[in-house]
Amino acid sequence: MCKGLATLPATCLKSAKDIKHKISFLLQKPEPQAADQKQMKEKTAAAAAAAAKRVPTAAEVEKWKESFSHVMNSETGRTVFTSFLKSEFSEENIDFWLACEDYKKSTTSKLATRAKQIYQQYVEADSPNEVNLDAATREETRQNMENACPSCFNEAQKMIYILMEKDSYRRFLNSKLIQDLSQTHSDIAQMKKKKSNCDCTENRQALAGGA
Repeated sequence: MCKGLATLPATCLKSAKDIKHKISFLLQKPEPQAADQKQMKEKTAAAAAAAAKRVPTAAEVEKWKESFSHVMNSETGRTVFTSFLKSEFSEENIDFWLACEDYKKSTTSKLATRAKQIYQQYVEADSPNEVNLDAATREETRQNMENACPSCFNEAQKMIYILMEKDSYRRFLNSKLIQDLSQTHSDIAQMKKKKSNCDCTENRQALAGGA
């Protein structure tokens, strides 16, 4: 019999729960927001809450390590990456990127209003959640505001995406959050392997005893 094996699942589950709580806690950090942004924030929060309810699979974590695009194309990946950015106090980057994605889905009648909100929140100099853009891109975006269209933030959004990919993503891969996720899956894999070995041993013993 495998003495002590019964304690392994609880240990692994505790690690997974700890990671889930870390993500959920970081996502709950309050942020300044205008009243007219409430609907978008609520949708984003609901999606993030749903993604934070589960621990990413080992396959997902390995995918995230392959490229930044895998992180950003995964709802759970964005949630985990957002929690990492919050720990670095740089969540305005992904907030802006997500705001741009949401903006592209706006109806024509709301484009001008939403564009102004995003510009004043993230792009304008000394804005509440100003992102790191060069002067040329900031000015180009300001000019685009004069005739708001779905693509008026494209260059600024692209620049912030590249910034996250070249800077934050590299630290994300080496972060304790990713290390903990990888270790949890490693522990679970070892637990399953030991349990499988024990089951095989018990079966052999049962067969031998019945012979």
